[in-house]
Amino acid sequence: MFLVDSHCHLDGLDYEKLHQDVSDVLAKAAARDVKFMLAVATTLPGYTSMRQLIGNRPNVAFSCGVHPLNQDEAWDFADLRRLAADPRVVAMGETGLDYHYQQETKAQQQASFREHIRIGRDLNKPVIVHTRAAREDTLSILKEEQAETCGGVLHCFTEDRETAEKLLDMGFYISFSGIVTFRNAESIREAARYVPLDRMLVETDSPYLAPVPYRGKENQPAWTRDVAEYMAVLKGVSIEEMAEATTQNFSTLFHVPLAELTDS
Repeated sequence: MFLVDSHCHLDGLDYEKLHQDVSDVLAKAAARDVKFMLAVATTLPGYTSMRQLIGNRPNVAFSCGVHPLNQDEAWDFADLRRLAADPRVVAMGETGLDYHYQQETKAQQQASFREHIRIGRDLNKPVIVHTRAAREDTLSILKEEQAETCGGVLHCFTEDRETAEKLLDMGFYISFSGIVTFRNAESIREAARYVPLDRMLVETDSPYLAPVPYRGKENQPAWTRDVAEYMAVLKGVSIEEMAEATTQNFSTLFHVPLAELTDS
């Protein structure tokens, strides 16, 4: 069986107490059939240091971008475009909008989001979208910037079935994290039942949002297996079917040939 953690922050894990190094994290993941992962940046300096930490590994790809909550840091779109052009970068982001924590940076967030999509269109790389308390603006910008041209995924989905339907209509994928296992997440589970198997991904968003039964602990890519097992029950399929579908979806969305993916 072959699972992909479609969204993790490998540079944010605890390498002092919990893990020896990146190789240790990847070995723990592989022991639970999580054999490939996408390491996602939240700042441009963070992307550079993340690349240095991880190095060139056949089972890790990268996404380059600036998180909506990091708009106060110094960066420019030319640097984003230059870094994102690297062949090991398969996606833009994470980008998007977050009005829950920052109302005062709406304009900067929206400008950044639009530029990530435009660069994604130019480079033919999909966007990884974060949204919180900003659903309508997120959907509007995706439409206005013709994000369906490059495609993308709403990661760590916390919206409702109606939002899922609109994203699917735009050709987007939807990624589910450990939040789907939380007791108060019934609206997310309803959306997960609705999203077809050929349009969903699984992720950890580690080191955040550890799934049940690990809540309160640091999340890690190995626990993608727990998210996938939960999703398989929710969808009424075997874990093997869930793994096969989400791995194929990852390959399709991020333009990583399946043979290259599974040979890593």
